[in-house]
Amino acid sequence: MKTEALEAMKNGPSDAEQRQAEKRLIDRARRGDSDALRDIIDAHKDRVFAFVRRMIRNHHDAEEIVQDAFLKAFANLTSFKTEYRFSTWLFTIAYRLSLNAMRRTRPLTGDVEFSHMPFAGPGAEQTIAESDEARRLTSTVWGAVDKLSPPQQAAVLLFYRHGYGCHDIAEILELPVATVKSHLHRARARLKDMLEPQVTHETGRLRTLGGLAG
Repeated sequence: MKTEALEAMKNGPSDAEQRQAEKRLIDRARRGDSDALRDIIDAHKDRVFAFVRRMIRNHHDAEEIVQDAFLKAFANLTSFKTEYRFSTWLFTIAYRLSLNAMRRTRPLTGDVEFSHMPFAGPGAEQTIAESDEARRLTSTVWGAVDKLSPPQQAAVLLFYRHGYGCHDIAEILELPVATVKSHLHRARARLKDMLEPQVTHETGRLRTLGGLAG
């Protein structure tokens, strides 16, 4: 029994325990507990901002959208059904607000302007991540993501960067699961077509430089 208890502590709280803790936090927030509202913001702000910032590509606008998303969520907290995940609901609100902002600034034609903002993904080798070649390669990858249609882009970000499954993404984007899977499939195919020549070129440069360094 002692071993099982220690193992449970190592593994952290179960999903059911996390859901119960979230439900208690939301119940407190509904009663006007300012500490609970602050805890909700702290728990979700970074991930929501990363998602919106990647969609909007403007830091100031992304901050405003995230603030609006939280305000909208808190204003409608009584209508939130606690059998669902709060993060999924919050991402849905943030996605709608992002789309509205994008419609005001550019038409949703399927292609959006190229972004040269580099992104260093988690878990990258430090020595490679610091190289100019790797930064160019990373910029190429995320620049290609920026050229996807907004729903495809959102699906890719939610799936690969935020770890959501297709069913959760379908809830956030308010689309059928089959459509989300289709978006991911088409996005992968399109990314492959866009990236293959550039990635091959950059990877070759990295190998050449590695050989010279040796």
